[in-house]
Amino acid sequence: MDLWILVPIILPAIAGILLLVSSFTGHIRGKTAGSVRGLHVYTAAVLVLSAAAALYAAWTGEREAVLFTLPDKIPIYFRIDGIGCLFVTLVSIIWLAVGLYSFVYMEREGEEKRFFGLYLLLYGVLVGLDFAGNLITMYLCYELMTLVSMPMVLHNGSRESIMAALKYLFYSMCGAYGGLFGIVFLYRYCDTFNFTAGGTLNIAAAQEHRGILLAAVFVMLLGFGAKAGMFPLHSWLPAAHPAAPSPASAVLSGIIVKSGVLAVIRTVYYIVGPDFLRGTWVQYGWMTLALITVFMGSLLAYREPVLKKRLAYSTVSQISYILFGLSLLTPDAMTGALLHTAAHALIKCGLFLTAGIFLYQFGYTRVDQLDGMGKRMPRTMWCYTIFAMALIGIPLTGGFISKWYLAQGALRSGIEVYSWLGPAVLLVSALLTAGYLLPVTMKGFFPGEEAASMDLTKKEPSLQMGIPLVLLAALVVLMGILPNPLIRFLYDIVSPVFY
Repeated sequence: MDLWILVPIILPAIAGILLLVSSFTGHIRGKTAGSVRGLHVYTAAVLVLSAAAALYAAWTGEREAVLFTLPDKIPIYFRIDGIGCLFVTLVSIIWLAVGLYSFVYMEREGEEKRFFGLYLLLYGVLVGLDFAGNLITMYLCYELMTLVSMPMVLHNGSRESIMAALKYLFYSMCGAYGGLFGIVFLYRYCDTFNFTAGGTLNIAAAQEHRGILLAAVFVMLLGFGAKAGMFPLHSWLPAAHPAAPSPASAVLSGIIVKSGVLAVIRTVYYIVGPDFLRGTWVQYGWMTLALITVFMGSLLAYREPVLKKRLAYSTVSQISYILFGLSLLTPDAMTGALLHTAAHALIKCGLFLTAGIFLYQFGYTRVDQLDGMGKRMPRTMWCYTIFAMALIGIPLTGGFISKWYLAQGALRSGIEVYSWLGPAVLLVSALLTAGYLLPVTMKGFFPGEEAASMDLTKKEPSLQMGIPLVLLAALVVLMGILPNPLIRFLYDIVSPVFY
């Protein structure tokens, strides 16, 4: 057993639990145990050590470890492969960036110990999810992730946040039960539940019950798609994001929704196999739902006046870009989906952190309150603009590369109407994205006649809040300028699935 794979799972989990216990005992005693500075040092140290261990384990060859074994000889099993390496790298980058940002932001929100305890614990759970070596391990981590992330949504204890958290829990649990339903049916017809490129479904044995198995897989797609915000189980996203503190919104949109994407990838490409679904009603239904969600999310975002809610609807749309690429079941489209997974994680995390700065510095939550913001905090607004251009898909950004591969994957798929309908919907969505993101930039830098009556005193955020924005914006641009190393890495992931 390779212990390196367990360190980034167990270390932050134990550290987070200790911090949670300390927060509750401190509350009972009516005082905070330890200083704020000590809390930040403790959290930062655990995060840095855990992320270093996770990245070391991920990028230094294949590793595996069996934690324990369930009845019927089903192991709780962790193994590192290309997909796990990609996702754990994204999680680590974003967790470090948002953690630094949170040290300042959460001072105003209160209950810092509880927040950072959950934050550390959730990182350990997510690493476990990314490193999961079989379907059962992934499912257990998936459920645990929901239970740990839900308290972050209801952090401030308001009625709005409690209702949003309950909605998030309800939709997530319903989705997870859909996943469990499919697992029960697949158990009998898979040679193993260990993740294997191309799938482990015994096609010969499955042919007799092909209809029910296709239905079970479709239910799994709907269930895991709930976490990814796919129609019709998407409505928790616009409720949860505005209610949660901005750092929680950033990791929800940047990472948590990607867990649904990861579960879909593991199910379709590493258990069932793309050949079993290609040309079936499941594929066509999946493509249809994804395109509906892309268009619907963009349209709702265009009409939404509250910035964080607008960004939440945008996440609904953009994640379905990824799901549409995956539904095409072709190498190019899968590569585009993985590229957009990486790009969207960085972009949307940056956008929510920017929205948090507007709220923290000025108390602004609505788009119409941001006129002249480019004059008051130019560096922050330039970062916002880079994120916006990347999400639209403008060249020299990571979003352009990912959307190019998605469009090429659709055009080359040869799937009747979807080979042209998909790119058409993606183009319309990109125009709508420009329509709801770029006006913030234009009004921010060029407020017009109203500028004369505005207070345009510069008020940039602290370095701890500004550095994560600059880092994420730089990575987004770097991904657009030098995409080849990442593309080659993704091809190494995709090739074994299809060839």
